[in-house]
Amino acid sequence: MKTPYYLIDEQLLEKNLKILQTVKKQTGCKILLAQKCFSMFSVYPLIAKYLDGTTASGLFEAKLGYEEMHKENHVFSGAYRDDEIEEIMSICDHVIFNSFNQWQKYQDLAKQTGTSCGIRINPECSTQIGHEIYDPCAKFSRMGVTLENFKDELLEGIEGLHFHTLCEQNSDDLVTTIRAVETKFGKYLKQMKWLNFGGGHHITRVDYDLDTLINVINEIKAKYEVEVYLEPGEAVALNAGYLVSSVLDIINNGMNIAIMDTSAACHMPDVLEMPYRPEIINSALPHEREYTYRLGAPTCLAGDIIGDYSFDQPLQIGQQLWFKDMAIYSMVKNNTFNGMNLPSIVLKQKDDIKIIKEFDYNDFKNRLS
Repeated sequence: MKTPYYLIDEQLLEKNLKILQTVKKQTGCKILLAQKCFSMFSVYPLIAKYLDGTTASGLFEAKLGYEEMHKENHVFSGAYRDDEIEEIMSICDHVIFNSFNQWQKYQDLAKQTGTSCGIRINPECSTQIGHEIYDPCAKFSRMGVTLENFKDELLEGIEGLHFHTLCEQNSDDLVTTIRAVETKFGKYLKQMKWLNFGGGHHITRVDYDLDTLINVINEIKAKYEVEVYLEPGEAVALNAGYLVSSVLDIINNGMNIAIMDTSAACHMPDVLEMPYRPEIINSALPHEREYTYRLGAPTCLAGDIIGDYSFDQPLQIGQQLWFKDMAIYSMVKNNTFNGMNLPSIVLKQKDDIKIIKEFDYNDFKNRLS
């Protein structure tokens, strides 16, 4: 097939979903797909067999979950718009507010629609190292209400609390966070119908401690008599997809440089934002194997570099490379900078490969005026 394209392996996706289903069965918790990470709605019917619904970050994601998943539909936003909140309330089961200002502003509408509303709390318990951009508990964070700003006199009508502090982390960090939540907000939990643990749980990672997760969910459910929600994004599609790219040219400027038909800036933005170095099938770290190359994009951005890799054999023009773990935070964040075309979306099923969508010039042009 013409490269570049994202290839999602349905069997690998279902493998993740079965692990999440195990957590549900052993705890009775509810698990939602965080669409901000993975919004490939053509596989929502499969996801719906295992999970309880979707969670959104605003109106458009909420509409996607409502139209394509047909199960529970939740939303959190740092602040809602007056021209969108009525539609959000009409299609969402849970609406979570980032401040008591927003709750006061929209509580009458919530009463009219019967929407279950919650407040996002900030336990001020950072468990991340080196990734402040993804740390909701970082200093001066805009995410969630701190204990100092918590207004218990305004809790009438609030049915749940929500926290989200993790990013690609194990369950020991969840336990640390839960203890901070209990210390600061525990006295309010018995007033609630539900508690949402947010996302960032790397549940389907090989070394993830499932037993600790299951134990802490069951503990909180029993102790406070609340329904527990999880909102994983990465865990749903972790290691379930690839970005397939071809070598366009090979040059040398002090080292061998391969120009690919894909772009870090356009097709895998987290490579530059996080930053991180994606793995490639049949490759190694620089100089571990005989032939080392820097992989770059054809764009005009000098820093549009994917990373340095080594191979057993010299790369050839036209050769395909398969970047691993490219289902998550790729399709949802890609862009057409420099007029780069978007990669096609391909689904690998047990006995078939389907091209779900291809993009062209009109997708670039129609974003502009």
